[in-house]
Amino acid sequence: MELGIYTFVENTPQPETGKPLHPAERLQNLLEEAELADELGLDLYAIGEHHREEYVSSAPSVVLSAIAARTNNIRLSSAVTVLGSEEPVRVFQQYATLDLISKGRAEIMVGRGSFIESFPLFGYDLQNYEELFEEKLQQLIEIRDNEVLNWKGKHTPDVENRGVYPRPYRQKIPIWRAVGGTPKSAYVTGALNLPMAIAIIGGYPEQFKPMVDLHKRGLQEAGHRVQPVSINSHGFIADTKEEAIEIAFPAFKTQMDNIGRERGWPPMTREQFEASCTLRGANVVGSPDDVIEKILYQHKIFGHSRFLLQMSVGSVPHDKMLRSIELFAKEVAPAVRERVAVIEA
Repeated sequence: MELGIYTFVENTPQPETGKPLHPAERLQNLLEEAELADELGLDLYAIGEHHREEYVSSAPSVVLSAIAARTNNIRLSSAVTVLGSEEPVRVFQQYATLDLISKGRAEIMVGRGSFIESFPLFGYDLQNYEELFEEKLQQLIEIRDNEVLNWKGKHTPDVENRGVYPRPYRQKIPIWRAVGGTPKSAYVTGALNLPMAIAIIGGYPEQFKPMVDLHKRGLQEAGHRVQPVSINSHGFIADTKEEAIEIAFPAFKTQMDNIGRERGWPPMTREQFEASCTLRGANVVGSPDDVIEKILYQHKIFGHSRFLLQMSVGSVPHDKMLRSIELFAKEVAPAVRERVAVIEA
């Protein structure tokens, strides 16, 4: 199994000062975190796209390029590119450039996104939300698969016999599609012959098993072979479960309560958070042993080949984040890889 980290580069108030970091300091910390993940052998580092004050991640490809220049082996991905409000040609050019800088380590993970700010910001009509995404995904695949683009679109400009450059280091950049709880999206992802990432950030993991089944069905009915599945979850690791909860809860609460005020959710309680950190809960928070048990529990459900952990749901102290990455890479990852290899042998 591949194991990695994803982040939206949250920059909420720090627990020690009550103030967010300067964005330059937050990015410097991020680079150090990514370097450590690479040095310790994690498989993937991914950065999502948001256009809000509490995130420093409106240009993931730029940040990933900085990481590429400071790392050697770790693969680098968006998580996600909000494709409905992006231009597929530019997305491909950015990640092809990242692939050249990193010598073949770039991936693109596309999705609809959990916020809508980018649509009015870039002049898109939210009434076309679903159609925009599906059409642009088709165009991105077409650009990835063909050096010369011929395209007729409804929401995208027609292109006649134009090359899209640069081409990447590898022949084809992997394109993953991230889905939430929409069954149609899982099926279409399979029909398009794409790997799928499932974001499990609430509820019970077993509720998402039908998404994996629909992905397989979409693949089979379109005549494609098996494509990998990733589980992407919120979480945090410390030496003990109690310590992990003490560090993670204030950051989680700050971020989730902020979103909840916009969406009508009640404030998060400590009891709710602790319940989400149990074996069947959505959050992967605990000691290395707790996290190993939870990943393997979910593997029995999904049979997935990749697991990504978002450790920065809100801001935690930089030294605690580095320790979480160290425990993930040194203790969790080797044990999970070994156990899954035995299971799948």
